[in-house]
Amino acid sequence: MATVTIFERLGQRRPQPTPTEAAHEDQTTILLEWLIKCWPHPTIAARDINRNAPRALRDKETTLRLAQNLVERGWLIPLKTHRYDRHQWRIARGLPLNPTLNCRQVAEYPEITQADYF
Repeated sequence: MATVTIFERLGQRRPQPTPTEAAHEDQTTILLEWLIKCWPHPTIAARDINRNAPRALRDKETTLRLAQNLVERGWLIPLKTHRYDRHQWRIARGLPLNPTLNCRQVAEYPEITQADYF
């Protein structure tokens, strides 16, 4: 007969933890939702993301990589800055919250014009 400890017996009745939705989302989606839902300004700098974004995104390399992903998808428009090491973007608001949507697909949504998010 195998001996079972009290901890093993208690663990058998415990329900398995369900993974949270945030664990399944990728970081680009988390940053995009934070920008749309929480950031009130029309532009954002890498420094703002490093200071104010969710804690998992507060790394310089991560910030720049995620911002580049959002530039490729059409959510951020790079702005020219007075310093070579400063990164700043304009947020393209008004697009549907679909992180895989890029600029070429905006034509599918005729009710949204470029003037709505510039």
